[in-house]
Amino acid sequence: MSDILTPPHNLEAERGILGSILIDASMGDSRVLDLCIENGITEDAFFSPVNRLLFETMLGMQKEMITIDALTLNERLRQIKRLDSIGGPATIQALIEETPVAAHAEYYINIVREKYLLRRVIECARKAEQRCFTDSASADLILGEVEQSFLGIAEQRVTSGVTWKQALQNTMAHIDRVLSLGKGAVTGLPTGFANLDRKLKGLRNGEMIVLAARPSMGKTSLAMNIAECVAFGRDIYGRPMKGDNNRPHPVCVFSLEMSTESLAMRMLCGYAGIPAFQIDQGIIRPQKINQQLTRAAGELTKAPIYVDDTGGLDVLDMRARARRLKKRYKIELIVIDYLQLCNCREFAKQGRQIETSQISGNIKAMAKELNVPVIVLSQLSRNPEQRGDKSNKPKLSDLRDSGAIEQDADVALLLRRPCKVPTDPEHDDMRLAIVDVAKHRNGPTGEVRLDFDDTLTRFGDRADVGNTTAGIAADDEQPSPTA
Repeated sequence: MSDILTPPHNLEAERGILGSILIDASMGDSRVLDLCIENGITEDAFFSPVNRLLFETMLGMQKEMITIDALTLNERLRQIKRLDSIGGPATIQALIEETPVAAHAEYYINIVREKYLLRRVIECARKAEQRCFTDSASADLILGEVEQSFLGIAEQRVTSGVTWKQALQNTMAHIDRVLSLGKGAVTGLPTGFANLDRKLKGLRNGEMIVLAARPSMGKTSLAMNIAECVAFGRDIYGRPMKGDNNRPHPVCVFSLEMSTESLAMRMLCGYAGIPAFQIDQGIIRPQKINQQLTRAAGELTKAPIYVDDTGGLDVLDMRARARRLKKRYKIELIVIDYLQLCNCREFAKQGRQIETSQISGNIKAMAKELNVPVIVLSQLSRNPEQRGDKSNKPKLSDLRDSGAIEQDADVALLLRRPCKVPTDPEHDDMRLAIVDVAKHRNGPTGEVRLDFDDTLTRFGDRADVGNTTAGIAADDEQPSPTA
């Protein structure tokens, strides 16, 4: 018969915390109780039911601003009819007598917290084992949820916060770095489009960037163009990016709509400057394009782009996969195409609006957890077409399924192409694409004008006369580097 193992705990340290609180509070101080709260100690951290009840009662008294000492604690327990269950007043007096001084409280707190974390790990492991035996869900989904549960424990670990002095020093160092780069410098990860970077100042770590549009406006193309530029460390015209961004940046793409082969075909043809439909229809001579395609394929093979085209991916599974890719390949940008094709199994039965809000919240949490920018594509509702506006200009409220997307986004980009709207004043401009920066938590909003080549599914910067972007010289607007 195997021995039954007792979960990790230390009753002496638990009693040491309670005794220190009583000694500390009797001197008119709440330092120990504040230390407990700061280190994430709750009543659940105590293994003994008696100790758990005592700590819970002390927390309640502190919230009600009631003085904590042996007498008031006895009275409180008597009022809630729990004094006898903890062993009477003698138990409380023993806590004070067993604790010589309150100075060692932090040492006791660290012991109790470590034992509590170990019990949490054991609990998660047991639940994971039970799910493997009883749940009919896929192994990948279970693995993702198990990873998330263990991550939840890791997130509860308290790290020493940055002091105000250190925060100011870090901020001054950041300002010095920005000023040293000169006027108009891009402080985040460049998109590869000068016009867009002038407005956004790059893609910042930890931010959720929503790129939304109606179908067939080119949102997937724009996202993949940005991914290509970031992966190569070059702008859309093949020119090296400035500063320390002139290097490859690994990119992860979750393509829930298109297959990896379809994305590869689109990127290869666009990079080579060859319309994909001409290849599909066989209206172009192989000898004419072989050299261009071979050269483009050779370049793209070196791009650190990692595509996951699993359809209907659960958002927790996506977070787990992104976590593994970040650890393995040092991912610096994540692209999700697109949000409405994600699902959240845990909230699927509570309606699409609630499910979408959970998906959006998890994507935002993923950006912060991995400390990388996340571009997530989103569909827009039909509202722009039903308002009667000549340009069908979309608004933030048109984001489909949930207002949580608008709330969670740090940056919201609304893409439209005037040539798709017969009543738009600029309908005749077949190349014009407008990106409306409708929300920008750390900068200005406004429209950015780009060019779009429909045959190559490739965007470019636009230099309109009289526009602030006219600084881009005409000879800079060259085709793709391999064309």
